[in-house]
Amino acid sequence: MGGEIFTRPPGDFVQAVEAYRGYYLRGDGPIFALYETVRAIEDVAAAERRALTTEERALVQGVRRRTFVMFEEQLQREGDPGADPTIAAP
Repeated sequence: MGGEIFTRPPGDFVQAVEAYRGYYLRGDGPIFALYETVRAIEDVAAAERRALTTEERALVQGVRRRTFVMFEEQLQREGDPGADPTIAAP
């Protein structure tokens, strides 16, 4: 019990979940290759000591929407009743 509970729009939730998954999870396959792509984009910006450009930010958000759907569909195939790829629908 305890802790802070709050709501957030589905798009923000998808971005936060995928930022977390991309940072903490490691593995093989197409989802993880996309996580590496996002990491590479963010690493370049960090090395150049700048924020992501508008185009980079849009690319990262699009990739994260895609990985969310892929991850959730995989969870569904594995029988997870809480998996819901439709959350990422625009």
